[in-house]
Amino acid sequence: MAIVIRIVALLLLWPSGQVIAEELSEDEKALLKIYGNQEMISIATGTKQPVGKAPAVASVITAEDIKAMGATDLDEVLETVPGLHVATSTTGYNPIYTIRGVYSNNNPQVLVLINGVSISNLFLGDRNRVWGGMPVQAISRIEVVRGPGSAVYGADAFAGVINIITKSKQDINGTEVGGRVGSFDTYDGWGLHGGEWAGFDVAAIVEYHDTQGQKGIINADAQTAFDHQFGTHASLAPGPVNLQRQNVDARLELSREHWRFHAGLQNRGNKGNGAGIAQALDPVNRYASDRWNVDLNYDNPNFAEDWNVKAQLSYFDTSQEVERDLTLFPAGARLPIAANGQIGSPALGLVTFPQGYIGNPEVFERHARFNSSAIYTGFADHSVRSGVGFNYGTLYKAQASQNFGLDPTTGYAIPLVSDFSLVNTTDTSAAFIRTADRKNFFAFLQDEWKFANDWSLTTGARYDNYSDFGNTVNPRVALVWETRYDLTTKLMYGSAFRAPSFAEMYIINNPAQLGNPSLKPETMDTIELAFDYRPRDKLRLGLNIFNYWWKDIIRFVPDIGAPSSTAQNTGVQTGYGTEFEAEWQAADTLKLLGNYAFQKSQDEALNHDAGYAPHHQVYLRAQWEVMPNWHFTPQAKWIIGRGRTDGDNRPAVGDYTWVDMTLRRKQLAEHWEVAFSVRNLFDVNAREPSLAGKNAAAIPNDLPLAGRSFFGEVRFNF
Repeated sequence: MAIVIRIVALLLLWPSGQVIAEELSEDEKALLKIYGNQEMISIATGTKQPVGKAPAVASVITAEDIKAMGATDLDEVLETVPGLHVATSTTGYNPIYTIRGVYSNNNPQVLVLINGVSISNLFLGDRNRVWGGMPVQAISRIEVVRGPGSAVYGADAFAGVINIITKSKQDINGTEVGGRVGSFDTYDGWGLHGGEWAGFDVAAIVEYHDTQGQKGIINADAQTAFDHQFGTHASLAPGPVNLQRQNVDARLELSREHWRFHAGLQNRGNKGNGAGIAQALDPVNRYASDRWNVDLNYDNPNFAEDWNVKAQLSYFDTSQEVERDLTLFPAGARLPIAANGQIGSPALGLVTFPQGYIGNPEVFERHARFNSSAIYTGFADHSVRSGVGFNYGTLYKAQASQNFGLDPTTGYAIPLVSDFSLVNTTDTSAAFIRTADRKNFFAFLQDEWKFANDWSLTTGARYDNYSDFGNTVNPRVALVWETRYDLTTKLMYGSAFRAPSFAEMYIINNPAQLGNPSLKPETMDTIELAFDYRPRDKLRLGLNIFNYWWKDIIRFVPDIGAPSSTAQNTGVQTGYGTEFEAEWQAADTLKLLGNYAFQKSQDEALNHDAGYAPHHQVYLRAQWEVMPNWHFTPQAKWIIGRGRTDGDNRPAVGDYTWVDMTLRRKQLAEHWEVAFSVRNLFDVNAREPSLAGKNAAAIPNDLPLAGRSFFGEVRFNF
């Protein structure tokens, strides 16, 4: 036990995570291989510790892992995490990070951080409707906690937390440039540089991505149903999804002693909206977004005797913009228009829209945050962490133009009295949402108590006060038992909450969904039992068992006597399951990894399967150095058992087996590296679920994923 303590202490004292070999015994060297730099994690408690000992169910994915698997986007990486399935939204094919059966279309129940700073948007509570993916060249490591995290991170750390840590100077070997070409007219390029300037460590990264996107065919859509009803032929189905986009990502890090500064830009342009914002194909629309971030961090582990002090100041600016008209229903659509100028009943008449049913909503947000924390180790066997912070977010501009609804100048229904030209409804009585802000003050306290030789108890709670919905307190308790030198057992309880989005609270003038300013946050209580077993220094096994209770779920409930639905806290979902994972260094040139996850989630109000999330997931990967500097990585995932929600009478979503392969040649002519990847090797017809409507699913045959595709890349280091 003393050896383990010494190893952890040495890891924390050395920034690189390395220790001079001569200072260690043979046993300590073996333990260092187990608890090495790649398996240190900080998001479980806010302090670094070996992932196997952390009071959470966590995974760490390094840049080396990402390169080995041939991933080009964040979502391909996250799909390898046990119990996490990346489903697909109709809107832009945005990712739905489905953890342990917690599924919703906008997916605000998972908190995503970049360098510890939230990138959640106020409008929908997601990462931005114009997400457009995230490339991986700038990523040093990804830390994922499955389960509650609100006691540490507050709102939206609900089903899980994903922290993306970008590369610093130490992660970049001088300068690297690279490029990739592949299927769907995809072109990528990047440049990375790590060095020193004026006494600062510097890391600078630029990434470019341009693609026409896969062209999976939608056989029928929402307009197809209107065509059948009103005798028109406006639907563009069968037709391809609209997934083209151009991305520019740039990141800068400056660090010196206890200070670290990050700046970033995620520019998205010419972005298609997938299967259509109204689940009707729309090849016309192009979205755009600029997401700017800066943060300044102070971290001094020796601030004073027994004191480690940290502080962070950050700013985040994000937008959802329309470059070309958002056509909810295509040109020639004939639709029933009610007195409010929108689709509804009772209709004043059927109206044919020669340019389509067009609405262009845009939102712009700013977020400013400050937090500070201190760790005090002056008490025997205790490490006490406390902190306070303040977050301010504002949806400071919302604008729209549309050819439906009420003309704010005349008060008449636009489709019934106009020539279908667009009417600007910004800052008028016909606006779809008003500007609004949210203030959040929080304080937290956490104690890690080593009360016996092989036992530790982590307890903590966080208090949050919100300007728009009140207070919430979220506790956590974790008991960690080092059962044997090679086995750790954890028993954990945590509470979490998800803040209502501004769309759920404040949306107005919408024919389908209306906001409710009286909403309360969603809540979740989770119990977990976890085992981390390392019988040999080259073999790790993990087993996790969980049970959760999700309450006050925010859903849009149909209004009596009206075609609209209003957001309400209603319904309870429960879930349980298990996750098993294994990692084996079978030989010096062969590493095998895999995991299996099972979950069963129930909508208690309807006594029915919660729907859409896979009941079983299996993932396998082999990393094989076939010959010196030749690396071959096959991987496969099985997605099994996705049911439907109550009232969705379609057959279950089809299972699929997805196989990828990557072959990489390193140190080619010393400075060069090349790789070739195949995605969906066997060209399976894989689909993600489309959502059910009131009467039938707008897209009955679900959302097609990409067929077989190929990518080749080259890197040059100097």
